Amino acid sequence: MPELPEVETARRGIAPHVQGRRVAAVIVRDRRLRWPIPPALSRELPGQTIVNVTRRAKYLLFHTAGGTLIIHLGMSGSLRVVPCATPPAKWDHLDIALDNGKCLRLRDPRRFGAALWTRADPARHALLKDLGPEPFGPDFTPEYLYAITRGRKLKLRDLLLNTRVVAGVGNIYANEALFAAGLRPRRAAGQTTRADCARLVTAVRETLKRAIAAGGTTLRDFRNADGLPGYFQQTLMVYGRTGEPCRQCGAPVRAVRLGQRSAFYCPRCQR
Repeated sequence: MPELPEVETARRGIAPHVQGRRVAAVIVRDRRLRWPIPPALSRELPGQTIVNVTRRAKYLLFHTAGGTLIIHLGMSGSLRVVPCATPPAKWDHLDIALDNGKCLRLRDPRRFGAALWTRADPARHALLKDLGPEPFGPDFTPEYLYAITRGRKLKLRDLLLNTRVVAGVGNIYANEALFAAGLRPRRAAGQTTRADCARLVTAVRETLKRAIAAGGTTLRDFRNADGLPGYFQQTLMVYGRTGEPCRQCGAPVRAVRLGQRSAFYCPRCQR
């Protein structure tokens, strides 16, 4: 599933092509995404100018004076800017045609993504209103993390996946950040010290920053706005490397099942 770095990579690739452009038409080929594409999108978005493209957690927000298009890429979704005359492929469900003859095209083979429309403040939308602070935002601080972990038995890896605690980290980057901070994914959140929380906040930010610089991680489906894969997977320290030597100390990387997902760690470098 595209996580924060992949979504931010998509935003940066798309924004220069759509910001300031007027929407000429909306072409919906299949409404059956995770939530049906609302008819209001086709009625109300045409004629609007896309003022700005922002990101909240794993959601892309296309802001206009009349409302906001909210897009989630689901597990296999991607966005491309192509000439409107480009024939659509099988899984190209939605085109946002622009006034320059190009269109923003949403492709989603598994249809777990979403394209929604709201006229209200998007921060109050049901999908966004309960999200925690952004990892790069001013509210995600060591003091915040220390306070929110007190008395919690939840494992650290699962804490980082809780979008009410911090928005958009995802499993790959939670594992990598915990390695960078020297903390095991199974450690109870309540057992962290202030120093642990300070290291973890820094590790989360640095891990995400490096992933964005590398264009994200491509393990299966992800492609950026130019159709290119991300390259962060070439530098993964622990994620998906069970049995391989730790790049830092040489000890075999281990995996443990937490809930429905595997967590990866080095038994020497993480405590």
